[in-house]
Amino acid sequence: MCKNGRTDLAMGTYQQFSTKGFKPDLIMYNSLINGLCKAGDLKGAKKLIAEMSLRGLKPDKFTYTILLDGFCKEGDMESALGIREEMIKQGIKLDDVAFTALISGLCKEERHLDAERALREMLDAGMKPDAAAYTMVMDGFCKKGDVRMGFKLLKLMQSDGHVPGVVTYNVLMNGLCKQGQLRNANKLLDNMLNLGVVPDTVTYNILLDGHCKKANPKDFGKLKSEMGLVADYASYSSLISKISGTSKHHSRR
Repeated sequence: MCKNGRTDLAMGTYQQFSTKGFKPDLIMYNSLINGLCKAGDLKGAKKLIAEMSLRGLKPDKFTYTILLDGFCKEGDMESALGIREEMIKQGIKLDDVAFTALISGLCKEERHLDAERALREMLDAGMKPDAAAYTMVMDGFCKKGDVRMGFKLLKLMQSDGHVPGVVTYNVLMNGLCKQGQLRNANKLLDNMLNLGVVPDTVTYNILLDGHCKKANPKDFGKLKSEMGLVADYASYSSLISKISGTSKHHSRR
């Protein structure tokens, strides 16, 4: 029932059985806790963990990881980090699922330094963060204006055996454009093309936004509405020439 999203029915059945003396095992508790966390009912999940303890059942790695992930998704990072400390105290090692949940939650809360520490803890523990985890942390640094750290993480990601895709490059591209580093952004586009990474609509429009804003902020809205979405290199190059012409025209006035 929990797997089908019917946690309410599962909880009802659990309560009925409990009144008849049925003793749920750890697997059943974990299933119920998982369903409650997915439904956003973390209060109910914590209540079940308390009931488990009263019945002499100890939460295992799966129990803690479910709860940690739930708190991260709700943005309650203090509770999530508290669960992490409890796991460490109990001698339970965090796995890649728990670490990735922490990284995601910390990045959403703009705690990019803590997210980077968690990423490096994963590496120190012999785990391999996925490309999404690296990209989330990169995005956090780039949004704070630390593009240099973003590129350091790109190198770390590549040394860990990952081949960056268009989403990762878009994060770095956005960081460069926000800092007004359009020459470096164009170099990054060339690198992407040389490596066979196909830019998408997001890539070109990040670049166009950067060029428009640098050309003349007053005309940015007008140019953007005229351009619409750009999805290929030829149309991007054509529009860059147009924007450059607009910029030169304004500089003569």
